Amino acid sequence: MDPRSHNRAAWNKKVNERDRWTVPVSPDAVERARQGELRILLTPTKPVPMAWLPILQGTRTLCLASGGGQQGPLLAAAGAVVTVFDNSPRQLEQDRFVASREGLAIETVEGDMADLSSFADATFELIVHPCSNCFVPAVRPVWRECFRVLKRGGTLLAGFVNPVRYIFNADQIRNGNLEVCHTIPYSDLRDLDGGELQRLVVGPVEPLEFGHTLNDQIGGQLDAGFLLTSVYEDHYAETDGDPLSLYIDSFMATRAIKPHPA
Repeated sequence: MDPRSHNRAAWNKKVNERDRWTVPVSPDAVERARQGELRILLTPTKPVPMAWLPILQGTRTLCLASGGGQQGPLLAAAGAVVTVFDNSPRQLEQDRFVASREGLAIETVEGDMADLSSFADATFELIVHPCSNCFVPAVRPVWRECFRVLKRGGTLLAGFVNPVRYIFNADQIRNGNLEVCHTIPYSDLRDLDGGELQRLVVGPVEPLEFGHTLNDQIGGQLDAGFLLTSVYEDHYAETDGDPLSLYIDSFMATRAIKPHPA
């Protein structure tokens, strides 16, 4: 099975279902961003600190695996020159919808987050990469490509899932049964039994997920050449009914820079 093709179809379907990560931002949110009140998410609930962002006016910005009409339009409204790159055509449609509604200039490009060959070296000054690399089998190629397309002194803002979530079965988490049953790194393709995987890919189609180690998530950024400057953790909101969030923050966000040569 090709994870990229499957996940493209699954996220297209989520747009039709109005999944929370596919619903475009409101006109009010866009207007607030125009006025300097920018609120974007890398993880479920905590907004990115304004101190993490460079001056956005005219800043070439890549919203990586970030379709859905959310981060991209807000950054464009705040003055950034935005390209949204995503695997799902329907998610990219959401960004074009908001751009048309609000009179924003946004470029959209479809592709694999681990292959940014459509962009030249040192194209961008800012990369915004919300929790999405759990949908690709390997994350280190993503960090290497981010480093390549970012200019020296540029900033990478990334959200990702703490692999602790993947030691539990997702259905069991929803039912409050926090029994350890998987090893890390995790893969739906390898670790789900035949019946569970069949329901995932044939029944109500859901994206395939992969739980990457912190060595690959954080160490992978460092090995690609980034310098880590800040970190925060996050969890689902109380209204999401996620039992694991009662015990641990299971999402992380990092700010890293591509250093100038010594």
